[in-house]
Amino acid sequence: MVRSLCFAMALLCGAMTADAWAATEGGDPHMDLLSQDAYPRAAQCGTCHQKIYRQWSVSNHAYSSISPMFHKFEQKINELSSGTVGAFCVRCHQQIGTQLGEARESALWQRSGIAREGVTCITCHRVAKEYGKVNGARHIMPGGIHAPVKGVAEGSNFADVVADPEYPIATGPDQEGIPSHTEVQAFTQLNESEFCVSCHQVAVHPNIKLEVVWDQYRASPAFDEGVSCQDCHMGKNPGVPDGYDKAPVAIVNGKPIGNERDHHDHSFFGPGYSIAHPGIFPHNPEAERWTIEEWLQFDYRAEWGSEDFEIAVIDGEIEESGFPEPWQDPVDREEAWLIVEDNLALLDEKKEQREQIMNNGSKIDGPFFDDQPEVGESFSFFYEVTNTNSGHNLPSGSLGAQPEIWLNVALTSPSGERVWESGYVDSYGDMADLHSMDVAAGKIEHDDQLWNLQTKFLTTNVKGTDREMPLPVNFDVDPLPHLRPGAVPTTVLNHPPFIRMEGRSLPPLGTRKAEYTVPSSAMTEPGTYRLSVRLRSRAEPIYFMRFVEATIEMEQAMNQWMVDIHPYAVEIDVQ
Repeated sequence: MVRSLCFAMALLCGAMTADAWAATEGGDPHMDLLSQDAYPRAAQCGTCHQKIYRQWSVSNHAYSSISPMFHKFEQKINELSSGTVGAFCVRCHQQIGTQLGEARESALWQRSGIAREGVTCITCHRVAKEYGKVNGARHIMPGGIHAPVKGVAEGSNFADVVADPEYPIATGPDQEGIPSHTEVQAFTQLNESEFCVSCHQVAVHPNIKLEVVWDQYRASPAFDEGVSCQDCHMGKNPGVPDGYDKAPVAIVNGKPIGNERDHHDHSFFGPGYSIAHPGIFPHNPEAERWTIEEWLQFDYRAEWGSEDFEIAVIDGEIEESGFPEPWQDPVDREEAWLIVEDNLALLDEKKEQREQIMNNGSKIDGPFFDDQPEVGESFSFFYEVTNTNSGHNLPSGSLGAQPEIWLNVALTSPSGERVWESGYVDSYGDMADLHSMDVAAGKIEHDDQLWNLQTKFLTTNVKGTDREMPLPVNFDVDPLPHLRPGAVPTTVLNHPPFIRMEGRSLPPLGTRKAEYTVPSSAMTEPGTYRLSVRLRSRAEPIYFMRFVEATIEMEQAMNQWMVDIHPYAVEIDVQ
């Protein structure tokens, strides 16, 4: 009960806690005062829209500004391009912060609370114009908590709510009650795929398309059938247009507003995931008692504040003087651990959604054998991998992050020994391809049969050959590269000069074979062999993380939260 009251108070005071946060962490305290007046935070909206706030708090939209990989990536590409990228990335990931004039290079703890929320409530519900393809360059209408918001407004009864004294809401600064907007204005594009294109179709300066999901969608069966982005990514079944759950749009003072209507899930289903400290993300108003820098000193992996840990401290098994100053009080550690537990539970729910959307969007058939396997003989077989999603490629989304989906296939002998494998990883977690440090060092063999759907950046060398690069920045042609529009139209070359992308993803409803050959040296004994397969999904390659100077903790979290899809095995009798 006490924790619920604290959470409610934190929701009501979310903008005020951000002021203290900015002041103590080296940011401009006036920035949060300005943003509080002009741009309300999600926690304020969550006072009435509790279900939506909870879903949004763990979503990729909410993560867009927090993401440690985004910050590493964005800083690296600005350094490599001599600063010519500018605010191109942050104007989408931290749109309101950019609109407030916050410096591109500001650390997360120096930014306003609203900027840390990334794609927050008003990023969508305060857009008053249809923009189309603008690479995230939209304008968010400023205004305090009482300013009108945009919505689909079908069947809206907000005017009746304002007139009903049973709902204690305040639509003006001089009124008593829960602060609320004065009006819900109709903006029907919110319910259409065209609203998403402004941020989810992105071409960086040399016209490299880092996000191509809109192009893929426009050419897809889903588009022809009238299925929208929202139908799959905000419906009741992740990745499948099965309609929507029903729920009231808001609950005020314990009383639902109006009749139940289509509820658009603000988890925004997708395969991405957080590698941030769970005291910082998901968003939790209670967590703002501590600064980001203080949270980064809290060792959640050691379970500080848990009952077992604190008993070990009392028993002298753990040195009490070893805690950093913000965490020397055991009560603070215990309260922080409760927040971390809540956030980890949310992250587990998010992982389940990721597994659902990946399982719903893909299928593996097989194995299919060319010949019956025999002792002392090599044999060949294949699987068929299908993108069952009718809306876009597998994988899709931000190809600048180079999301990985690959097959891992292994053969186990009758004696239990793994005798052959493809899709294995090195000691860092990378696939055994050209980017593997272990392959380069001769510690493991190159995986010649690797089946990988990851899109690659290719740059043209001075002598005309191509090579894979972690980012679309060409150092061979220019040692001090500037990302700028090419002198030759891309319609002539079909790609920007000296840079291109090699797409390997599966188109909607497309199927591709994954063909393998097991050498005779692996088939040494008769009996029952076990052939296992799984499709593996990871948001970022580890070699890319090292390239942008990610921390070991970030690499660990990236591997920890990856998922395996459609794992199964078949038995093979070999004579």
